[in-house]
Amino acid sequence: MKKTTGFDRDRTRRWHPATQAVRGGTWRSEHGETSEALFLTSGYSYDSAESVAARFAGEEQGMTYSRLQNPTVAMLEERIALIEGAEACRAQASGMAAMTTALLCQLSAGDHIVAAKAAFGSCRWLVDTLCPRFGIESTVVDGRDNDAWERAIRPNTKVFFFETPANPTLDIVDMAHVCGLAKAHGITSVVDNAFATAVLQRPLDYGADVVAYSATKLMEGQGRVLAGAVCGSAAFINDVLLPFQRNTGPNLSPFSAWVVLKGLETLDLRARRQSENALAVGKAIEGRVARMLHPGLPSHPQYELAARQMEACGPIFAFELPGGAAQAMAFLNALELVDISNNIGDARSLCCHPWTTTHYGVSPDVRLDMGVGEGLLRINIGLEDPRDVIADLDQALTRVGL
Repeated sequence: MKKTTGFDRDRTRRWHPATQAVRGGTWRSEHGETSEALFLTSGYSYDSAESVAARFAGEEQGMTYSRLQNPTVAMLEERIALIEGAEACRAQASGMAAMTTALLCQLSAGDHIVAAKAAFGSCRWLVDTLCPRFGIESTVVDGRDNDAWERAIRPNTKVFFFETPANPTLDIVDMAHVCGLAKAHGITSVVDNAFATAVLQRPLDYGADVVAYSATKLMEGQGRVLAGAVCGSAAFINDVLLPFQRNTGPNLSPFSAWVVLKGLETLDLRARRQSENALAVGKAIEGRVARMLHPGLPSHPQYELAARQMEACGPIFAFELPGGAAQAMAFLNALELVDISNNIGDARSLCCHPWTTTHYGVSPDVRLDMGVGEGLLRINIGLEDPRDVIADLDQALTRVGL
């Protein structure tokens, strides 16, 4: 591969996704390094005053300031855009920076957003608390109900926002229907795809306008750094999102970008293996719990929709214990192999209690309305041998009387 092949879309768009995730976006310096270079610099120097003026005017290609561009970050952005099937991508400092930027860059006072009620706690805070502070009206709907989206549309509706699968209830949104409805009404659809990544589903293929990520999760995959990304058309990224990002500064550090680049090299392998492991674990414990929420199992009410939209259902599922918070806490404390942790997408198996962690920031009434009960546990299945994870869950369930 030549030094600049990774940025040649005429070539890279013909590669399969697994190849894009390893090679896409690679730009080699004059040293010819095989691994992407890490550019730890805040600024850049220029050969002439005229050159810097031309760069700031957009008349000359090149870096100006690392709040706007950095070679390492640019490589990550190109790689994510390729595997997502997007024209452009901008990396963010975290997943929540990505969600905030994707929404606020296009919303103003007087606008209206419709969002699915099943969502990560901080995403619900954006919709329920932050947006109204700036005069942006919001409505939450059951994302599984196609008709609910249409009923919620107002003349000032500008954005549909949802996660699929949703965190932590694994609700599935019919992307073709909801995104098609958005397009028919001139509404921008923003999809949080962190639970799946482009390896398992590509929302743009179903009509989504914008795809946002916590790259902290499966993309990075080993619990090392925070990162986020927003993908979409070149017009949206450059004309709508970039001015907001340039002037507010939610930018990703070069080091974190480099770590995520390394994670993407194994994303295809990890996402598929962890999905297989999660399906095996889910099958093994389904009969032991009060309620199983795994879209890869026939018991899930949207099993067929998930099968249509996703190549596999990912490493994350949730299950409910009948004894509420006390039994859920006792179960977590009984685990010997699986870690108690609120992260997801990690190569290690992790389990948490959303009622007291990821969704603690929303009111109890909202939690219950979202389907997050006191006995609900969310689990991320890693790359361990699933037999060992099953054995650990089995002994923990036995110790809490199940």
